[in-house]
Amino acid sequence: MWKFAEATDRFHHAGPNDYAALHAWSVNSPQDFHASMWNFLGIVGDPGKRFYSADDDIRQVKIYPDAQVNYAENLLQNPDASLALIAHRDDGTRRELTRAQLYDEVSRMVQALEAEGIKQGDRIAAIVCNDLEAVIGYLACASIGAVWASCSPDFGPAAASDRLGQIDPTLLLSVASYSYAGKHFELHESIRTVARACNLKRIVLTGDGAQKTIDSLPCISWDEWLAPFRPAPITFKRLPASAPLVIMFSSGTTGQPKCIVHSAMGLLIQHKKEQVLHCDLDKNDRFFYFTTCGWMMWNWQLSGLATGATLVTYDGNPFYPGPERLQDLIDAEGISVFGTSAKYIDACQNFRLKPNRTHKLDSLRLILSTGSPLIPGSFDYLYQHWKADFHLASISGGTDICACFVGGNPLLPVYRGELQCAMLGLDVDVFDETGNSMESGAGELVCRNAHLSMPLYFWGDKSGSIYHEAYFSRFDNVWAHGDFIEKTAHHGFVIHGRSDTTLNPGGVRIGTAEIYRQVESIDEVKESIVVGQNQNGDQRIILFVVLQDEVKLDEELSDRIRQKIRHDASPRHVPALIIQVPDIPRTRSGKISETAVRDTIHGKSISNLSALANPDSLEAFKNLQALA
Repeated sequence: MWKFAEATDRFHHAGPNDYAALHAWSVNSPQDFHASMWNFLGIVGDPGKRFYSADDDIRQVKIYPDAQVNYAENLLQNPDASLALIAHRDDGTRRELTRAQLYDEVSRMVQALEAEGIKQGDRIAAIVCNDLEAVIGYLACASIGAVWASCSPDFGPAAASDRLGQIDPTLLLSVASYSYAGKHFELHESIRTVARACNLKRIVLTGDGAQKTIDSLPCISWDEWLAPFRPAPITFKRLPASAPLVIMFSSGTTGQPKCIVHSAMGLLIQHKKEQVLHCDLDKNDRFFYFTTCGWMMWNWQLSGLATGATLVTYDGNPFYPGPERLQDLIDAEGISVFGTSAKYIDACQNFRLKPNRTHKLDSLRLILSTGSPLIPGSFDYLYQHWKADFHLASISGGTDICACFVGGNPLLPVYRGELQCAMLGLDVDVFDETGNSMESGAGELVCRNAHLSMPLYFWGDKSGSIYHEAYFSRFDNVWAHGDFIEKTAHHGFVIHGRSDTTLNPGGVRIGTAEIYRQVESIDEVKESIVVGQNQNGDQRIILFVVLQDEVKLDEELSDRIRQKIRHDASPRHVPALIIQVPDIPRTRSGKISETAVRDTIHGKSISNLSALANPDSLEAFKNLQALA
């Protein structure tokens, strides 16, 4: 970040320690900023003559309108003997590939795809573990301009079919089976269900059981499929900014998942900006993110190959065979950048892990957290019980942009509970309900300028109306992201939750994260979910809690929870009801689903139960409409 500020000083004349001025330049001078980004980040490709083409309509703005790039070409540079990938499974399996070996394996798969007649624009569907074959498949697709769309194997048959069946894929790459926490799972039913929904020419099976056929489907094992091909130089197909790379899927809890199409150029440059500048990632780093292939952070981590970093992946239960599994991995592999979710950090607290007493963590310099707001107590926990001298960056964006709006900066202080800054090139603001900018108080997270990782379109949305409704119907020509957020005195941000689940008791808007911060600091509470229940023209707050083993919700604990919320948040945040439940519904990417609970307590049916990882948990929330 410091070097970038110095390299671009002739444009903004701001010192490297003046991030506010640097950020202002990045949004006010898009031509110079994007030209500087291309050059500083060392993007491989043809930049063209223009770096930015303005338009009054934010969706018609063109960034790098004349450029041609290939995503995989940028990630597969310098195919030498340095390590590209180290892949772990929770059963103890460890495999690795050098950059040369990764290039060769991608080359073989490119040839296999071309032998199948797959070409630019064709869709490749995948039900895959976070392992070597998934990375090879993604990069091979990108090499020829095919479009990748993946689910993790824990998606059930209906959930996988709801997603992959919409995009008419030509080929399915799938694990035949997988293991999780010592248990074995077959995927034959998921494969059959997806095949019935698509017109597949080929199914390639990886992993254990890959040699088996499934009914009369056109299956072949990974090894047999690639056997005829030997490594050769790859002819990377360079494509314009309008060319898609990947289709990602919304959670689908309010209907059929939306198919969000992202561009290769947009994700390449946006990710590299975030990783090189905001994370200080380089070829000396070992970069880990705990994710599945059904979450955008998988795609985000893979872009780290473009920096020369070594990626460390993990597939399976992060607490198997013991709760310290990932801390062991940090020491064993020398991980310097460790990415995870706020939920994982909370679980480590519940396990009472204190890795500064049990592990060295010498290599660790940056922890990234996303998925949900990271509460102040989690900041305290990490600095007290993990390591005192590292950079903790809470980051936030979403599948919608497969990138970040707000996040970290290695040159700025870290304040507990806060995201440090808006990312370079993004004109992030907070709007009230009428579209006015707010300097204090919580409101809607918006972005007022075009940015590289805006989706190209939604698959099947020929008129663009669904896309427009999702982001631009709230405020004219301004991206409304759906997060409830607040600026801080330090020029950072606090996210209070999703704006569509914002509470509104007595007409006062309250973010759910404000309540979670207080409740989940109480030792007896394992996790919680809070929703608003409409009643008599108003709304009351109901808090559901999952408690530690053997703990029961009694009057004393309920009073203590209420007192904590009243004292550290406000009287308006205090729930009308506190109810103990055995489990909380969450999406397959691990996020709690406030929407599913809210609809259930109002007696509404959930239109897509297959989008939930644990739909049976909703039983505990039924028949609550009449509670006094």
